[in-house]
Amino acid sequence: MTALSETALGEPGKSGSRAGDDPNVASARLQARGVSKYWRRDVPTLHEVDLTLPAGQLVALAGQNGAGKTTLLRVLAGLIVADAGSVALDGLSPDRDRRAFQQRLGFVSAGQTGLYARLTVDFHLDLCARLMFVPRGSRRGAIEASVDRFDLHELRGQRVDRLSMGQRQRVRLALGVIHSPTLLLLDEPANSLDDHGLALLCGALEALVGEGCTVVWCAPSADGVALRFDDVYELSRGKVVRR
Repeated sequence: MTALSETALGEPGKSGSRAGDDPNVASARLQARGVSKYWRRDVPTLHEVDLTLPAGQLVALAGQNGAGKTTLLRVLAGLIVADAGSVALDGLSPDRDRRAFQQRLGFVSAGQTGLYARLTVDFHLDLCARLMFVPRGSRRGAIEASVDRFDLHELRGQRVDRLSMGQRQRVRLALGVIHSPTLLLLDEPANSLDDHGLALLCGALEALVGEGCTVVWCAPSADGVALRFDDVYELSRGKVVRR
């Protein structure tokens, strides 16, 4: 993960509270209850994880490499089925309410996956808007808003394999928010970004949170991150604790 510029947004390590001090509110955006996942029968990667996040918060999920952060994000996103427990987004289940659940979820995984090397940025934007069920009448506006958020104007006609790693990451982030999700899960989102990209990302997250989106920033550490997190959680030994 690249180092975050301390001038990108606010002061490092500064915590605030946009939605109150108690995250255990009745109108939770995200609720995970008793989530457990075993990759080995005798060692749980996740063990009875409870997590409740209200609308309009920016939270960090920290933990050492191998702690299970990506596994937890994928369970929350409905991409992995937990061995026990439940997940709900705006009261919707990833199993019973699959399409409605996906429409509310934005997920940007770590690495450079999800892009087609020989296709243009514009093609990706249009394809993603369609796949995420953005209504036809709103599609062009959604694409333009995503382009603006991550300054992709000069990249739209270029093929992905001609972009730098940082430019590709900006494209991936733009795809993750094109449908205006209510929950955005980010796995090491600052990877490969330069100062300009970091400033765009921080500005985009502030705007999304202001619109009521709940954002989870996942990285090995939240220390030194130039963002004002409402809460910081740590995953250790299969448990999530609030710091």
